[in-house]
Amino acid sequence: MTIASALISKLPLVGTTIFTKMSALAVEKGAINLSQGFPDFPPDARLLERASQAILTGNNQYSPMTGLPILREAIAGLIERHYDRKVNAFSEITVTSGASEAIFDAIAALVHDGDEVILFDPAYDLYEPAVTLAGGVCRRVTLSAPEFRPDWQAFSELLSDKTRLVLINTPHNPTGSCWLAEDLESLWQVIASRDIYVLSDEVYEFIHFSESAVSVHKHTELSKRSLVVSSFGKSFHLTGWKVGYIVAPAELTVELRKVHQFVSFCTATPLQQALAEHLIALPEASTGLAAFYQQKRDVLRNALVGSRFTLLPCEGTYFQLLDYSQISDLDDVAFCEWLIDQVGVAAIPVSVFYQQPPKDQRIIRLCFAKEESTLLEAARRLSEL
Repeated sequence: MTIASALISKLPLVGTTIFTKMSALAVEKGAINLSQGFPDFPPDARLLERASQAILTGNNQYSPMTGLPILREAIAGLIERHYDRKVNAFSEITVTSGASEAIFDAIAALVHDGDEVILFDPAYDLYEPAVTLAGGVCRRVTLSAPEFRPDWQAFSELLSDKTRLVLINTPHNPTGSCWLAEDLESLWQVIASRDIYVLSDEVYEFIHFSESAVSVHKHTELSKRSLVVSSFGKSFHLTGWKVGYIVAPAELTVELRKVHQFVSFCTATPLQQALAEHLIALPEASTGLAAFYQQKRDVLRNALVGSRFTLLPCEGTYFQLLDYSQISDLDDVAFCEWLIDQVGVAAIPVSVFYQQPPKDQRIIRLCFAKEESTLLEAARRLSEL
């Protein structure tokens, strides 16, 4: 018996992520990469200088497992300024090596064998593998195009005595939709009398284009049993730094940290120092993010007005969905491969975010966290179809 034949995979249905595949194809073919969600422009030079100074002045050893105190205090101030919510920097905030680690830690801490976790499809591809590794089972509520609004009746019907966790994401990747205050209230009304927790993925929290967008931080009751995940990578154009944080009531934070200490223990110390100093020096640094990305969204949308694509609503994130049903009958994976090969533009097929994609849906996702010249050239190529 070989080692390979004896090995039983814990994730037999998981392969290389679609983001890795499409980015690799884009490089191979020299295509414009609007697939993977990362900016092609530099972050604030002052933040880079602070990181350089933190490294050069010797702040290069382990930080406290929970994160540098100066950064956790700065995060508490950020939350109070934006959401009027006071959180304890030492017992309710944990710095993690990216939002992905925070989500994984939370699921591992809360989900036991046989527990059910409700996801809203389309869902980010990290969620289900993390639930599976924890021994849980995913149950899914489908968000329907073009608005992708939650169906609270369908959600209610999925609840059972085994439901342990609800995982929500707003602003939503990949659809660009944003929940409203009434959605959070509907969620609360359904789970209030049950022993159910909420994990709220809010990594695009500052990238929303409507005043009606909401956060779990602003729902007093829901926040008492929720874990809210944020990402400095998204907020400061630093996806490669992999610094995130998670906010939760003290009793949930205790359990979360039991996992975190054995996953990464701590996050890069000089990067934490730089982010803390940046937040202190520029406390309103994130307030202009929505307008910044709305301008990029509008550049892309306006440039595609004359194309054969149908543009779906985009209320937040830096992703735009396009319906290509007037252009091709190919499924979205094959269409994205064809786009790279024949058009020179890389996109992401939205079907990969579903457990069971809607029949005959023809939708792809573009990332507009790019320089204006990049967006205009991509739109020019797409408009020729």
